Amino acid sequence: MINYWATPHEISFGWVYFPPLFFSILFGIVAAWIVTGLLNRTGLSRYFWHPPLAFLSFILIFGSLFGLFVLAP
Repeated sequence: MINYWATPHEISFGWVYFPPLFFSILFGIVAAWIVTGLLNRTGLSRYFWHPPLAFLSFILIFGSLFGLFVLAP
């Protein structure tokens, strides 16, 4: 039997409803921004072939991890 109450619902701020995926991607962008800033300061970003592509992959990785572990029922 599927428990429909455990699935994440929309989050409302006033009259605006946001899907949980929005917050997952937003967290992914913030976390990727922090990680790429640290990589730039330490000089480790020079090992990436295409830094904007690495930034996009960090967004996808952190966003999916946040959605999997924090927003999962």
